[in-house]
Amino acid sequence: MSLRAKLTLGTATAASLLLLAGTASAAEPGSPGIGDPYYPNAGNGGYDVAHYDIRLNYRPTDDNLSGTTTILAKTTQDLNRFNLDFLLKVSSVRVNNRVASFTQQGGELVVDPKGNLRKGTDVTIVVTYSDVPSSRSVDGFTAWKRTADGALAIDEPDVAPWWYPSNNHPTDKATYDVSVAVPDGVEAISNGTFEGTTKQINGWTRWRWRSAKPQASYLTFLAIGQYDVRQSTAPNGQPVVNAYALNLGAHDGAARASIERTPEVVEFLAESFGPYPFEAQGGVVVGPGQLGFALENQTRSTYSTAFFQRGANTYVVAHENGHQWFGDSVSVQRWRDIWLNEGFASYAEFLWSEHVGEGTAQENAQYTYDLYPADSPFWQVLPGDPGVDNQFHGAVYDRGALAVHALRVAVGDEAFFGILKQWQQAKRYGNATIEEFIALAERVSGKPLYDLFRTWLFTKGKPAAAPGAANFAVARTPVAEPKSFQKIRETHDLLGRHGH
Repeated sequence: MSLRAKLTLGTATAASLLLLAGTASAAEPGSPGIGDPYYPNAGNGGYDVAHYDIRLNYRPTDDNLSGTTTILAKTTQDLNRFNLDFLLKVSSVRVNNRVASFTQQGGELVVDPKGNLRKGTDVTIVVTYSDVPSSRSVDGFTAWKRTADGALAIDEPDVAPWWYPSNNHPTDKATYDVSVAVPDGVEAISNGTFEGTTKQINGWTRWRWRSAKPQASYLTFLAIGQYDVRQSTAPNGQPVVNAYALNLGAHDGAARASIERTPEVVEFLAESFGPYPFEAQGGVVVGPGQLGFALENQTRSTYSTAFFQRGANTYVVAHENGHQWFGDSVSVQRWRDIWLNEGFASYAEFLWSEHVGEGTAQENAQYTYDLYPADSPFWQVLPGDPGVDNQFHGAVYDRGALAVHALRVAVGDEAFFGILKQWQQAKRYGNATIEEFIALAERVSGKPLYDLFRTWLFTKGKPAAAPGAANFAVARTPVAEPKSFQKIRETHDLLGRHGH
């Protein structure tokens, strides 16, 4: 699900920029990628974004998206050119109120500000555009999902290039204002707090949303269509916005019975992970067939109806809201650190299972371990560095959760939950690596943990026993399936299959 054009065409772009750099006396072009090993051309160099103001108009009848994104950034080097990640057709670019030259190729919007920008300069970039996002694909793939009544801008690790220009990598977080005008009777839902609607004279309504905490580009989403939007207040006083597609049919009750419990799930997870890091809560359930996965969009996770086919499913709510801490507040430094997202979100399901009395974390760990025979290809995927093709493999979820439980067993509950809370406090709104987590876990617990993590994250093959197996009277006898496990299994099958 990467922006494949950047992988295939980025080399030519980089080469042209290097030639230009050679002619400059001091200022140089910003790099067309940050050098992530999995996606070398994801993101851009030379600047850091502080804020995006995305002001759009969307017409569902022909999938036309038009408008302006204003980017507030600061240069991190002397720049004579810089890149933005974007696929839609641009009509104009201004840099600090001056018209700038630009070119577009392979998902890169290359901007020439017609003058050097000194390091440390505050920069205002205004990009105006209009296009049909569903017509833009990379190797046959598009992250923009046109629906019968609107569209969805939801995917991982790439979605931003299909609807707003950005520095598209989790290491450059920013705050957001998202404002979308749609025909009257259509809803437009995004992240953060709902700032209200404004009726326009042309029979359209503008919807406004604000994300006041740092947010990664792939976690910024848009859902447009026919929704029942419900607003309430969580026990901690935060606003809650939930939205349900009007065509959920028989799944409607189960979806609402799950998503309406989001504040309860958040309250429980805060006991284990520390204070909830954001300013709002909620969820969106999209129409049948519109989405094949769930995604932890910051403050407003979005769910396929498939999770509710057999009734209410609070485990997927626990998983996606576990990501609000692990993935959203503390994000990956590089995409190979994905275990820090998926391993802990999956373990949030184990914790929720304990909380509701449907199976202890130990029982779920033992059952997961027993589920995969030693010769299964499952054990050949390394959660600590799965590779780009296996970034969302089931092993990253299930073996990833086993690695978390192995840590809990090794250090004991007091140290374990202390590690999780200190991690969240130390890395709040930032980025992190697996190695940094291991170092903190050793420091807090006072125990050497290298061998444990090497076994569960970085060694192919099935470990000799499940973490904590000695706690069972007969470790070799398969444990009965915990009551929670069918829901957890269904959740992980969907999440792993579709990549979130």
